[in-house]
Amino acid sequence: MHMLYNSDHYIVMQFDAATPASDAPQATSPSGFEIVDKVSRKGIYIDGAAAQSFRQSVQALIDTQPNQEALEDFLSGYATLAQQPLVLH
Repeated sequence: MHMLYNSDHYIVMQFDAATPASDAPQATSPSGFEIVDKVSRKGIYIDGAAAQSFRQSVQALIDTQPNQEALEDFLSGYATLAQQPLVLH
């Protein structure tokens, strides 16, 4: 688990799949992303093709050297999909 982004409004975490056994051929481990909207207290977890698309979109955005407002605008598009309420145990 890696924290990729943390602001007053959003947090983005990357979750990596378990590392394959040492005798298994090395492959790129699939991963997922959790995006939490701190204001609405809801989150979304994406994996598979959606996570790959997210990763590519983030890389394209980073290549433009965005400011924080551009990053927040980008994340708000995903945060509107968030349905899972944030629950603390």
